[in-house]
Amino acid sequence: MVSCGAMADGVRISFTDVAKRYDLRVVFRSVSGEAVPGEVLVITGPNGSGKSTLLAILCGLLRPTRGMVCHVLNGDETAREEWRNHLGVVAPAMSVYEELDAMENLRFFARVRGMNDADQRCHECLELVGLETDRRTPVRGYSTGMAQRLKIAQALLHDPEVLFLDEPGSNLDPAGKGWLGEYVHGLAAVGKTVVLATNDRDEMKWGQNHVTLAG
Repeated sequence: MVSCGAMADGVRISFTDVAKRYDLRVVFRSVSGEAVPGEVLVITGPNGSGKSTLLAILCGLLRPTRGMVCHVLNGDETAREEWRNHLGVVAPAMSVYEELDAMENLRFFARVRGMNDADQRCHECLELVGLETDRRTPVRGYSTGMAQRLKIAQALLHDPEVLFLDEPGSNLDPAGKGWLGEYVHGLAAVGKTVVLATNDRDEMKWGQNHVTLAG
């Protein structure tokens, strides 16, 4: 087994010579990089270059065809099962329950995560993303921007150590994108780790480190 090595507090993700292919189709070859506490790692590249795929591999939701990914939390390599307790994900494929309202959705996901008496945290997350906590409209009646804000609230519910964002500003208005950029910078400032997949020029500026996929 290859050791990831001892690291400082926080979440550090290192990936070396990572490749992914599906049957005969090569998505990307030999990608390496590192996401560290206090910084935003931006993954960018042309459409179809594998940004979302690499993000999913770094999350632990997909396995690479080749290469190594290490997840280190507070100096210790983290087991796959424990790792998922420390990450939050915002991605187009994320689903919310359209027949429920925003508060009901967050309560449900809090129960799934084993969070007891989480109403206060649900209120805080809805207020954070600019959604009304007492709105009882089912999510099916939300605009695409409101639904995106709810996905962000869901990802933040358990105060994750590392946040993975796949085109997070999609469907957000300029004010929403401005808030999100400030929030991401705030997370980094307090030592959180953020990994962002995007081709949006403004979002790309949020990062201190960049990995560019060739396509």
